Amino acid sequence: MFQEERLDKIAEHLQARRRATIEELCELLDISKDTARRDLIKLEEQGRLVRTRGGAMLPSAGREIEHYEKRIHMDRSVKQEIGQAAARMVLPGDYVLLDASTTVQFAADVIAYKDNLVVTNSIDIASLLATREGVSLHLLGGAMNREQRFLYGPRALAALADYRFDKLLLGACGISAEGLSSPYEEEGLLIREMIKSAGQVVLLADASKFGKRLFYKVAGLEAVDVLVTDKMPPEDIMEQLELNQVEVMITACSKDEMEEAAK
Repeated sequence: MFQEERLDKIAEHLQARRRATIEELCELLDISKDTARRDLIKLEEQGRLVRTRGGAMLPSAGREIEHYEKRIHMDRSVKQEIGQAAARMVLPGDYVLLDASTTVQFAADVIAYKDNLVVTNSIDIASLLATREGVSLHLLGGAMNREQRFLYGPRALAALADYRFDKLLLGACGISAEGLSSPYEEEGLLIREMIKSAGQVVLLADASKFGKRLFYKVAGLEAVDVLVTDKMPPEDIMEQLELNQVEVMITACSKDEMEEAAK
């Protein structure tokens, strides 16, 4: 069987099942593991799948999120306030992990770096910090999502499994009472590994993220230690935050909301 025929059969198999292991494909096509891996690399280059540890999956559905370059200008002042509040939580000497959200980028720009080791999967944050003093910067490797400008994939996951951080500054696409969600399964898998590697998870999210439940559930609210936001979360989300002892920091709210948050 020629490679193009195998590629089509693998794509058909994934359309039916959404994901597959190397072993499944070897049995399906009667090929070696090395051949299966080469085929998966070729299909990923064509944008037809995303490679995972030991196999592959279809690219995520429901990609309704705006392009990164548009999002960085949306609600800019709100994101800056949230970023500044979160940045103050980073202490000299901390090992810090930064995800690829636009709000985290604002935090990254104003952190008072002093002997900090920073790891990120954001090419924009890496560019921002490339010449910054007080930072030892590391960029996770892997495939690149061109629209959202983040790196992901098996290499990034493997690296994170060996790292340990004092703090993770994490953005969010969707926050509901059920937890955090993303439109991208591949990004969600990476964020899960990020959460595992961090001693403290600081979630940066403006109020527009509340009530959103997107394609891929990343984690429950018990995974979060601190939420930095601009408004009080809705009652159902606040109830779960309190239940899981998540500290809520509100950057801009009315007097009544401040009194409510302090209770």
